[in-house]
Amino acid sequence: MDAADEIDDELRSSALIFLRVLQLKTGGPVRFDDVAGFEFRGTRVPLLDRQRGIRKPRLLQAALSFRTVYAARPDQRPYDDDPGPDGYLRYKWRGDDPLHPENVALRNAMQAQVPLIWFQGIDVGLYLPVHPVWLVAEEPADKQFVVALDVQQLSSWGPGDAEVLTLRRAYAERIVRDRLHQPLFRARVLSAYGNRCSLCHLGHNELLDAAHIKTDAEGGEPIVTNGIAMCKIHHAAFDGLLLGVRPDYRVEVRGDVLAEEDGPTLRYSLQGIHGNTIELPTRRAARPDAVLLEERFERFLAAG
Repeated sequence: MDAADEIDDELRSSALIFLRVLQLKTGGPVRFDDVAGFEFRGTRVPLLDRQRGIRKPRLLQAALSFRTVYAARPDQRPYDDDPGPDGYLRYKWRGDDPLHPENVALRNAMQAQVPLIWFQGIDVGLYLPVHPVWLVAEEPADKQFVVALDVQQLSSWGPGDAEVLTLRRAYAERIVRDRLHQPLFRARVLSAYGNRCSLCHLGHNELLDAAHIKTDAEGGEPIVTNGIAMCKIHHAAFDGLLLGVRPDYRVEVRGDVLAEEDGPTLRYSLQGIHGNTIELPTRRAARPDAVLLEERFERFLAAG
C-alpha cells in the first residue's frame, strides 16, 4: 500500500468512526454543521459539500460521500435513486457528462472498492448517513452507479444463474428495506413530529418509534403519511389494538382497558389519553393519511 492509499484508508476509517460517535449523540440524523467539524491529521475535512451532491476532499482521489436531497414527495427529487431489477439501489450521475469531476470521483471510488457515506435527506438540511456503502458497477446508458449497502451485496455482485440471481434479489430487497427504507422512515416520521411522541409528548429519541398505520405486511409504504411518532409503550399498544387513532386524530382506548384497574402506568399512559387529540406535524403534507387511519381504526373497533 502506497502513501496515498494509506491516507485514503485512514481518512475513511476515521470518518466512519466520527460519524458513529456523532450519531450516538444525535440519535441518527445529522446536519451539515455536525459533519463539517471532522478533522483528519489536523485538517478540517467536511463530510458533506454544501453546493455539490458528491464530496471528494482534496486529500483523496476518490469520492468520500454522496447525498440524496430531501423532497416532501420523492417524485419531486431531481434524481431518481431507486432499485434496479436486481434489487440493488442506483445513484445517478451528476448531469450528463461521464467525465464531470464528480462522476470521475465516484468512478474512482468504484474501481478502488473503497467505502463511502450516503447522506439521505430526511428534512430540509437534515440527513441520515448510511455507511459504509460501496459502488459495485456503472451503467453508462442509464447514467448511474450500482450501490451495495453491505459487504454481502458487495461480494455477491456479478453474473450468475437464475437461482443465484433470484436469491441475490431477495437478499437485496431485504437489506434495502432493513438498512435504508425503515431507518429513513423512522427518521423522517420523528423529524416531522419534532422528535416527540404524538400521544404523550415524550422527547427521548431512544424511546421513540415510527408506528406504521398500514404495516409492511399489508403493503404499507415507508412514507411519512403512513406513520405516527409514538413512544414504545404507545407503539406497542397501537400495534396490539389496545388503542386506536380515529381519522379526526382523536385517540380511543379499548373499553376493557379503560375498565381495568392496574396502577399508575395503565392509568396515566393509556387510560389518561382516551379522548385526546394527537399532536400533528406542522406541515399538513406530513400528517397521517385519513384513509389509512380509517382502515386501521376499523380493525381497532373489531378487536374491542
